[in-house]
Amino acid sequence: MSTLVVKFGGTSVATTERIQHVAQRIQKEYKKGHSIVAVVSAMGKTTDQLVAMANEIATTPSKREMDVLLTTGEQVTISLLSMALQSLGIEAQSFTGWQAGIVTEQVPSNARIENIQAKTIQQALNEHKIAVVAGFQGIDAQGNITTLGRGGSDTTAVALAAALGAERCDIYTDVDGVYTSDPRYIKGARKLQEMSYDEMLELAHLGAGVLHPRSVEVAKNHRMPMTVRSSYEEVEGTILKEEVIVEKNLVVRGVAFEEQIVRMTVYYNESYTGSLANIFTTLAKNHINVDIIVQALVAQGSPTVSFSVKESQLQETLTVLAAHKSTLGYDHIEHESQLAKVSIVGSGMASNPGVAAAMFDRLYREGIGVKMVSTSEIKVSVVVAHEDMLKAANALHEEFELSKVSVEV
Repeated sequence: MSTLVVKFGGTSVATTERIQHVAQRIQKEYKKGHSIVAVVSAMGKTTDQLVAMANEIATTPSKREMDVLLTTGEQVTISLLSMALQSLGIEAQSFTGWQAGIVTEQVPSNARIENIQAKTIQQALNEHKIAVVAGFQGIDAQGNITTLGRGGSDTTAVALAAALGAERCDIYTDVDGVYTSDPRYIKGARKLQEMSYDEMLELAHLGAGVLHPRSVEVAKNHRMPMTVRSSYEEVEGTILKEEVIVEKNLVVRGVAFEEQIVRMTVYYNESYTGSLANIFTTLAKNHINVDIIVQALVAQGSPTVSFSVKESQLQETLTVLAAHKSTLGYDHIEHESQLAKVSIVGSGMASNPGVAAAMFDRLYREGIGVKMVSTSEIKVSVVVAHEDMLKAANALHEEFELSKVSVEV
């Protein structure tokens, strides 16, 4: 029998009634003859509630103990879903991340999967059981429970699919596919039938909350077919694969936006002769993700380097840089909050010049100031004031006619 990995997020399993509904969806796939591995998240807002309780106890809780705490949310879900499947007459067995053989690096709260020892899962499948696995978690070489970061259940599902040689991985969410932009905020956003791994990876990194970026990386590396589909409606979703047929009039295929961005600017003395790369090496060693980077080297002037980070990492960034000020050799640091990032993505951009110019021209006509810019072959990102985020996203969605084009590919 072919193996199918299905993943259900927190809203899909928010109540016992929804868990029973998920069990029925899984039962339908099981009756088609598939071996099923079901990966689930914590119920509803459970993770947020656990974080809130921890913050009542300690101002800066230990990351190790936070991992131990937060993984309990998924354990509740796997046991309840296994019971729901058993009540339908289907054999099911629950597995925590470590029971499933998910081994991660030794990085609390945001670990990457290093390998999966899937023997116990495969044994359950051989016994015609449905394996119900806790997403978002694993264990490191020292035996510590670890978590994979927000959205990590997606990564768990795709990594398991790759390890088991599954036919495909279906990600069930509260939306029925991948849209040209977030339909809650963008007028005319349309669902796409297909999207390439590279496009989805850019959108995921740029703020589209449909999939966790690492899950797309794993799918791309292993050429694992993925489908994003609705937990509530039995409709076709969006298929992610290596290449898609891009229409000539669909050069840009998505608009993403992300709030809570901070621009950091590091000022050096005129006499500074060291490498400006040192600062990013230091931040990387402390697991601080830097996004857009702008360097200014002015003749007979003080060099500066600006970069963006998420607001949640602002204080940690300042602390790390202050601790290494003597070795990094900078003079002082300034930062600007209340910013957002707006991006356009499309694999067709690589062979169509003028897309960035059209983007900047439209933002200029809308009276939206651009503070930072970052480009690649298939995306252009700008940092703007937070108050301009949705205005910019809607304008760009309209500029590239994403609501008017046919999205059948």
